[in-house]
Amino acid sequence: MICRKIPPCPPFSKGGLFALLFWLLMLVASQAQSAETAAAPESEWERTVKAAEQEGQVNVYKIASDSEWQAFQKKYPKIKVNLIHASAAQHLQRIMAERRAGKYLADVVRLGGGTSTSLYKAKAIDALPPALLLPENKDPAKWFEGRHHYNDVDNQYVFIYAAFPLHLIGYNPKLVDGQSLRGYSDLFDPKWKGKITLKDPRDPGGASPLLFLYNNPQLGPEFIKKLFTVAGLTLIRNEAQQLDWIASGKHPLAITAKPEQLEEAKSKGLPVEVLDAHSMKKDGVGLEAGGTMIALANKGPHPNAAKVLINWFLSREGQMAIQKTAGGEPGYNSLREDIPKEHLPVSAQRQRGANYVRLWGPSVWDRSAITDLVSEMTK
Repeated sequence: MICRKIPPCPPFSKGGLFALLFWLLMLVASQAQSAETAAAPESEWERTVKAAEQEGQVNVYKIASDSEWQAFQKKYPKIKVNLIHASAAQHLQRIMAERRAGKYLADVVRLGGGTSTSLYKAKAIDALPPALLLPENKDPAKWFEGRHHYNDVDNQYVFIYAAFPLHLIGYNPKLVDGQSLRGYSDLFDPKWKGKITLKDPRDPGGASPLLFLYNNPQLGPEFIKKLFTVAGLTLIRNEAQQLDWIASGKHPLAITAKPEQLEEAKSKGLPVEVLDAHSMKKDGVGLEAGGTMIALANKGPHPNAAKVLINWFLSREGQMAIQKTAGGEPGYNSLREDIPKEHLPVSAQRQRGANYVRLWGPSVWDRSAITDLVSEMTK
């Protein structure tokens, strides 16, 4: 047997040895990280998305625009969005009729305050915080005033995702100097007595202006009484008549619930203007959420798809898409603060330091005190 001598390994330089050791340590660390990643369980969000894709669809009972749902459909093509169109009142009747028949077909409802309040009282919706799975949605700091806004007394069922400043004063610029109106007490100027109109709040949809005046701690019921006694307020039941009276000069000032009608009339050449709400900000600025609320229907047929949709809807990406596509609607402005607002019209933007009177919550939707007050003043 012949033994051969194995030559020794060539010596490493000190620098080469350190380089080899460093490379070996990095290799071990990389393999350990890969093994840890492979062993990591799926997040709750990932599991929910997979389950939602298996459900394959989601039913949305809605008012307002449709276009933002296209962005969701593009991102989640495996989840078909079924949009059910109707007025708020029709949706309420339909949902309650379905439930009485033992059918639970709605997954998500996007409605206004009155209808969603009725669904809340009927225990037809689930609390929303447990369904907020994305970290960015759990963080209230991203939203107006650093908190999530809800319309229900429990502060967790009906999520308010957008609001708009209330522009309440319409006027004829040929007869009224808008620069002279810097507070609501300016309406008591004797020259305007008997020349101001207001939609009767006892008619459907007629209470919005008085909601702000009544719930504003700087104004309140006594101010409304003075509108009748000092300013000689005239109630109307038809917004078209109110518009005609402004343009003709018969009643050149109006406390209006429909500023968009005045803007449209102005675009056609009629002598009408809408006063920017922030012009009278010393008395506070009304902030209303109309048709900008979303809720999770309970016992829905596609619970995972509903969670995915709501999380996308309230995410930065979702709110940017919604605000962009709904930007043509007067005053639309997401309550999410970490998204661009520059493209919005000035009338829709919120101003730093303004005292906003939020017109949502259970007490606001009880309008009986306002209608009772008006009935008392018009006896």
